[in-house]
Amino acid sequence: MDGATKVAWDEPYKMRFGRSKSLRLKNRVVRSSMGGRSAYYDGTVTNAWANFERQMAETGVAAIISATVDVDDKRCSPLEYPKLSDDRFMEPLARGVRAVHEVFKKEEEKCRYIMQLGDPGGHTQTSLFPQPEDGKSASWGFDFYYGYRNFTSAMTCDEVRAEVRKFRTAARRVKAIGCDGIEVTASKGYIIHQFLNPASNRRNDAYGGDAKRRFELLREVVTEIRDELGGDFLFGVRLSAKDFNYLPYWRFRFPPFRPWVGNGLEQNLEYGAQLKALGIDYLHIDSGFGFINPKGNPGTYPLEGLRLFTNSTKHLSAKARIRAAAINLLPGWLLGLGWKYEEAPNAGFAAEFRRQVGLPVIANAGFQKKETVERALSEGKCDLVAMARSLLANRDLLEHFRQGTAPEKPCSFCNECCAHTATLPLGCYDRGRFASQDEMEAEILRWSADPTPIP
Repeated sequence: MDGATKVAWDEPYKMRFGRSKSLRLKNRVVRSSMGGRSAYYDGTVTNAWANFERQMAETGVAAIISATVDVDDKRCSPLEYPKLSDDRFMEPLARGVRAVHEVFKKEEEKCRYIMQLGDPGGHTQTSLFPQPEDGKSASWGFDFYYGYRNFTSAMTCDEVRAEVRKFRTAARRVKAIGCDGIEVTASKGYIIHQFLNPASNRRNDAYGGDAKRRFELLREVVTEIRDELGGDFLFGVRLSAKDFNYLPYWRFRFPPFRPWVGNGLEQNLEYGAQLKALGIDYLHIDSGFGFINPKGNPGTYPLEGLRLFTNSTKHLSAKARIRAAAINLLPGWLLGLGWKYEEAPNAGFAAEFRRQVGLPVIANAGFQKKETVERALSEGKCDLVAMARSLLANRDLLEHFRQGTAPEKPCSFCNECCAHTATLPLGCYDRGRFASQDEMEAEILRWSADPTPIP
């Protein structure tokens, strides 16, 4: 860190927004978007969701970025994940947000809550029964890895405009339930990312045909949300720095994708600059296209969890049945080619956005060590770091930061938590970190159980 100004992880940070407002964050660590089956089948969150978020606030993070809350009433991302597509979902979510805010009574110690909105579009992985709405995307096509529909279908312009309205009305609800900010995911391979990516967007109309028109859906969503919320409400966008379309390496698509790597850093930096001009307040940077992927989730290929998931969805389509058979039959070493752990792989990308776009930046993925966090902050690569798996593995991780120690059993970045949560409760599924299966199960269930009533 020659020439760098030392920035400690526990230094407060003011996230500025509007003409003169700011949100005080008590340190530089936020809990990244992390979802689990903690809602009823219609998308109404349960107390299990509120208890999980409250316990995450107790870890000492400065803010929590929610799981991707779905703006579409039909699509599931996946089953039993939260929705905000109707007013009926508001009060249960509001109770959870209040519970997070009340963990620490002093204003300067409070954990902030930022709700992330999205829609899986053609990457919708689960449903009670097959439905055509789950294949809606930018263009017609086949993707063996993501989504369960045999083929995606192109949204009409009217459907795209309806999608923009869904984001706007959901944003109104986010503000009304007492959140401290809102984040739109233009990453993870969700619907906005499907329009941004030239592989999945091959249309030639107002919403596709060149980079400017592929950006149009995101432009309209951001414009409408900012108009709905006004200037004095924190608003960020999660953006992929590079798409890496070829990962996972065996991801077969038809028609053949061009360009084969998707959007690169230069193009996404341009999108970042346009987002700044539209009035967003920060960028949340990761990389890769789709969830889960080796760049957004650095670590081991989660074979066990993906086998469990694909077996649970094979009734939905012929593609889903073939995919399940392939994952059950092929060896893990082959399926896992391209998967490896890399410490803070997106910090360098975040630095480019921070330098060239000039917005505050959150760097995502692969953070666990205090020195890694503080190096990224001190070298000016980012303003905040986001982590999820590391906190799930060790809820006292920030206390270890404070004491200058390391957890006895750090997160192994096996990614089994990411894969299991489409079918099982959110928790750590790395058996090697526990003395017995009973101990692992108890820890998984403890995350959603809390005897304290949710007010």
